[in-house]
Parts: sequence; C-alpha cells; structure tokens
Amino acid sequence: MFEPVIAPSASLLGLLQRGRGDGQLHALAADRTEAIAALEECVTRDPRADWQVENRSLYYARLYMELEAPLDGIEDHLHSPEDLLDDDETRTGLALSVLGHLAAYGRRDALLMLREYAATGANWAWALDELALRDDDRGLLLLGTAVLDRFAPGPEGDAELREFIRGAYEPRPWRLWAAYHPRVAAASEQSPFDVWQRQLNRSGVTPGWSTADVLAWADQGELGGAGVGAFTGRPDRPEPGSDVDPAAPDAVDRRAAAAARCLAAVVRPEDRPEVLEAARNGLPGARRAALRYLVDRRDPAAAGLIEAAAADVDDRIVRAALELLGRMRGPEALAHARRWAAPDTGGADSALGEAAVQLLADAGEPCDAPLVVAGLRRWISVRGVTGTGLGALVDGAGRLAAADAVPVLRHIYGEAASSELRGRAARALAATDVHFPEGPAVECLWDCEESTRELAARHVATTGDARVLERLRRLAADPAEEAEVHAAVRGRLTAARERSR
Repeated sequence: MFEPVIAPSASLLGLLQRGRGDGQLHALAADRTEAIAALEECVTRDPRADWQVENRSLYYARLYMELEAPLDGIEDHLHSPEDLLDDDETRTGLALSVLGHLAAYGRRDALLMLREYAATGANWAWALDELALRDDDRGLLLLGTAVLDRFAPGPEGDAELREFIRGAYEPRPWRLWAAYHPRVAAASEQSPFDVWQRQLNRSGVTPGWSTADVLAWADQGELGGAGVGAFTGRPDRPEPGSDVDPAAPDAVDRRAAAAARCLAAVVRPEDRPEVLEAARNGLPGARRAALRYLVDRRDPAAAGLIEAAAADVDDRIVRAALELLGRMRGPEALAHARRWAAPDTGGADSALGEAAVQLLADAGEPCDAPLVVAGLRRWISVRGVTGTGLGALVDGAGRLAAADAVPVLRHIYGEAASSELRGRAARALAATDVHFPEGPAVECLWDCEESTRELAARHVATTGDARVLERLRRLAADPAEEAEVHAAVRGRLTAARERSR
C-alpha cells in the first residue's frame, strides 16, 4: 500500500484529501474539469492514513453528484492491470464504497460498475458487500455463478467457501444463493460446526496458580496456545502458516497483560514483596506484568517504580512504563504527573514528561490546563500535526476548557491530514472557542465525518450566514445521512422555525 501524499491545505486537492467542508465548497466554485480531476485523484489514491477511523466515501459521492461527474476515472482504476497484481483491498476499497453510495443515490452506472467488478475484479468481496446493501434480489442472483466459480471444486475450495460465508460482512447474498446453489447451502450449514470444532480443540499451557508461577510464565519465550486465551476464551497462538511473530511487541504486551490479570487473582498480601521485586528488577515479561498489576491496584509504590522503569536502558521496559503511566488514576498519580510535567523541573521535554501531560489531558483537573496547553504547543513545534498522542492532548484541551489552546487548536483543525483528528479539534474548539458557532462550525456542516457534521449541527449559528439553513435542510432530506446527524439537524431546524414565528 502506497503512503498517501497530501497536498497543501490551501489547495483544492489538499482540502479534498483532508475531507474538509471547505473542500466541497471550493470544488463547486472551481473550474469543473479541475474539480473532477482532484476528486478522481482522491478516490483512486486513497488519502487516508487509516481507513478504519476516517470516512471519505459519502463525502466524495456527494461531490460526484453535485458536479454530475462521470465515472470514467473510477472505472479505469478498477480495471487497471494493477488489479491483477495487487490484492490489497485498500487499493480499490474507497472507490467501491463511493460507487455504493452513488448507487444508493440512483446512479445506474455505478450499480452496473459494481456488478461487473464483483464478477471479475480482485476485490470482489468488497464490491459484493456494497451490492448487498443496494442491489435487488435479481441482480444478486445473477452474480451467484460468477462468485461461486472463484472457489475450486473439492475439499479445499469448499473450506475456503465456508470461510468466506462465515466472515461475510453482509450475509444477504449468501442467503439468497443458498436457495439456488446446493454448494452454498451445504457450506452455510457446515460453517457453524467449524467454529464449534475449533473451540473444542483449543489447547495450551496455562500458568500455575501462584505468584511465582505467573511471573515465570510471563517470561516464557513462546506465546503458548493459551496466553490470553486461557482467560479470555481466545487463543493467542498464530494460525498455521501465518506470519505472526510470537515475540512481536503486541504478543508480548498481550502476555504481560494476561499475566497481570492472573496476578490479580493469585497475589496474597504476603506476596507483595515478591511483586515489588519483580517490578524493580524482574525479567522483562515479569517486570511489565508486575508493574501493570501494581498500577491497576493503585499501589502507593507504583509511581516510583514507573519513574524508575521510564529511565531503564531497556527500550521495552521504557515503552511499557510510559504506556502504564496512562492507566494511573487518583490524586496521588496526578500529583506525580504534575511534577513530571512541570517545566521548572526540567522533565517536561522528556518521554516521562510527555506521558505525564497525556495523563493530565485524560484525567487532570482544571488547574492542569496550562500544563496541557504547554504540552500541546510543544508537540506541534516538535512533531507538527502528526503522532498518535496528539489526539489525547487535543481532547484534554477541550475537556479542560482551555481557552489558551484556541490558536493551536485552529491550526490543528486546518492542517490535520486525518479527518478523525480534525474532528477531535472541532470538538475541542466547540468547548473553548466562543467564535466556533459562526466560524468553523459552518464549514463542519460539509465535513466528511458524520460526528463532525453532527457537532456542527448542534452548535452552528443559524443566523448571519444564508448557507447554514439551506445546508441543514439538505442534510435533513438526505437518506444517506446518519440518524444522529438527522436528529441534530431537525432539532435545529425546528428551533429556527419557532424563532421565526
């Protein structure tokens, strides 16, 4: 998957890539050919860093409808030679989702394109899910043979078919086909028994039921088939043939977390010295498990142990300590966090200081707002509008109603490539910026994120800008809009009508 190249925020392409409301407004005012070219660039080269938390498809589909744009660019993208070589579903997923919304808006060419791609394309399962929501029974039934031909006859093909049916996001097509294709009917009946059999066949080594046993198990080199599964009902062992590394950070973290939960069940008061020693000097797995156990129990020794671990030479221990700091709660934890984050201690620029600011943003009190704002400014000056920790600082500025953060929040709102982060900045501005209702909230009515549109509908000033009421009416009438947005919009329209009487 290619890394998205995001154009400057002041350009039409940059606005559309970010999914900003101003992108739609500028596209409608721009030269139509230029606007369609920028739109096609976005749809065929997905600009999102994480498609699972960012929405674009409805945003782009609406613009296709407004511009009455042809779908030639999408068709060329779907049927390019690359489709035969690249099986990454994210290459075509956005384009297929846009076609799905266009089909729901009544674009017959989009519906036919989805049917053709479901029959012949590499990412046929995504196209089939879009059709399951929009196509009629006849159209889906005509696809049945083409889809079944993808599964070779024989036991292996039947097993693959059962796997697809079991994992189908939208089961409607398979239910329709089961009435006409005995192979689908048989696979649909067998699929639940496959799950049941796998559950019965789980095995693995579980830790013994003593504090020493659990701490030793946390450092086992191989993540046994039990691991977290011994206590959550889900096996940790990678499936045969998978490329999951049992020593990978995620696997190690899961094992340490499982061991910490085990400690909560087995540690007796007389075992506390053993746990404290493991948290100070234990092997990596045992140390992380003991630290997490102590943090979750709000043990008074936890803060000092976290501070020592954050200065360790082992990067794994440092990373675990900083992550566990975010789980700390209570007045004592906040007092330590304020000390670590205070600029006059010299630790504000350290990793421990940054993690402490994150804790204050998440759980601090109004008096902590200056530290959070300082941390937010420091983050932007060093990293820019990027990084996984930035969202928590933005949320904290809003939660603490830190009015001093408004300039930097506006900067994040305008520059963020992530629409999810921009939505968080909008929520923070709604809580801190007195000019939000007649300023950013107006643009947010056109935003790609439904949560941001809902926020705007609840806060936007309905007087002073003629575009607002018209946009609210269009959102209320759009059947593709989310129910939460509809509710917020209709509430504001009702209030506006009552004021005008």
